Amino acid sequence: MKTEYRLYRRLALVSFFMAISYFAISQISVRDEIAFPDIPGYVTLKCDFHIHTVFSDGDVWPTIRPEEAWREGLDAISITDHIEYQPHKDDLPTNHNRSYEIALPKSEELGLLLIRGAEITRDMPPGHFNALFLKDVNQLDVEDWREAIIAAVNQDAFIIWNHPGWRQPDEIPVWHDEHTEIFQKGWVKGMEIVNSSSYYPKAHQWCIDKNITMIGNSDIHNPVNLDYNIYKGEHRPITLVFAKTRTKDAIKEALLSRRTAVYHNNLLIGDEQYLSPVFYGSIKIMNREITIKEDQWKNIRIHNYSDIDLELEAGVNENNIVMQQKVTLAAHKTSLLRVQWKSEKLTGTKNIELLYTVTNFLIAPGKGLPVKLKFQANIIRE
Repeated sequence: MKTEYRLYRRLALVSFFMAISYFAISQISVRDEIAFPDIPGYVTLKCDFHIHTVFSDGDVWPTIRPEEAWREGLDAISITDHIEYQPHKDDLPTNHNRSYEIALPKSEELGLLLIRGAEITRDMPPGHFNALFLKDVNQLDVEDWREAIIAAVNQDAFIIWNHPGWRQPDEIPVWHDEHTEIFQKGWVKGMEIVNSSSYYPKAHQWCIDKNITMIGNSDIHNPVNLDYNIYKGEHRPITLVFAKTRTKDAIKEALLSRRTAVYHNNLLIGDEQYLSPVFYGSIKIMNREITIKEDQWKNIRIHNYSDIDLELEAGVNENNIVMQQKVTLAAHKTSLLRVQWKSEKLTGTKNIELLYTVTNFLIAPGKGLPVKLKFQANIIRE
C-alpha cells in the first residue's frame, strides 16, 4: 500500500511539473502586440534603446532580452551595457561587443531588430550616454569622456543623453557647460525624457527648444517581469519610432529626423504633428450621424483601438452644444460621449465639431493635444 502511495505521489508530482513547464513554454511562445496605429507615410515601431545584461550590471544573459522584447510586442531593442562599469568582469571577459553577438541569433530568429549599442558611463557632468548603431564598441573604451564620444561619432553613431535627472535633487535635470559643448558640437542628438519610472518635464522642454529627439527607455537591469507586471497590463517605457520601413537604417533616419514619441504608463509624449495622427488613427466614431431635438441627450459611440486610455477634457465649444466635460475613451473598448442640443431656433442638418484636449497626450510639459470630434446632427423639433 505504501509503495502504491509513493508511486501515486511521484506520478502526481511529475504531472504537476509537466503542467508548469507547459504553461511556462506556452507563455514564452506568445507575443502581445502593442496597439498603436501606423501614421500616414510611416510605420510605428516600438523600441527600447537602453537595456543591460550580465556583461555589465544586468541580471540576465543576453539571449533573454530579445525573448522578453518579442513577447512584449517590441520591434527593436539595443543592448547598451556599460563600458566602464562591469561588476562581473572576473567571470566574463571584457569584450564589449559580446552581449550583442550572443543576442543577435535569437533576435534574428524572432524577427526582432537588434541595434549594436553601448553606454558611456561617466560622473555628472556630463553623465551617461548611449551610443547606438556602433560598429565596434571596444573603440569607446578610452579614459577621456570626450574621446569616448568622439569614437562613437566617428562610427556615425546616434548618441543619447541618458536619464538627465540622475543624481540631481528631486531628479530635476541640470544643464552644465559640458552639455553646451556637447550639443554645440552636434555630438548628441537624443535625450531620455523618460527613463524607467522617471519622467523629466525639464528635459522634455529642452527637446522642444533645442530640436533634440525625444527618447523613452526602460534601462532594464532585472528580468523584465520583476519590474513590470506584464500579465496585469504594466509595460516598460518605450520609444515609438515613425520609420519609413521596418529596418535598422529606417530607425536611424527617423531618430535623426526627430520622428518619435514616448509611451510611458498612460502617457504619450511627443510633437503634435505625430501625436495627432496617432490619436485620429486610434479612434472610430461609430455613429457619425445622429438625430437630436432641443434639450435631448444623445450618445456618440467612440471606439478606441489603441493600448492607451484616452483622457479627454472639453474645450470651448459653440453655445448650442452641451457636452461631457471629461470622458475616458477606454483602450480597446467603445465608450459613450453624451451631447445635448440647446437651441430651438435651428433645424436641419448641421456639421458639429467638438473641441477636446487629450490630457495624456503631451505636446509640451503640462500641455495636452487639441483634437476635434466631428459628426453630423439632424436637428428636429417636437
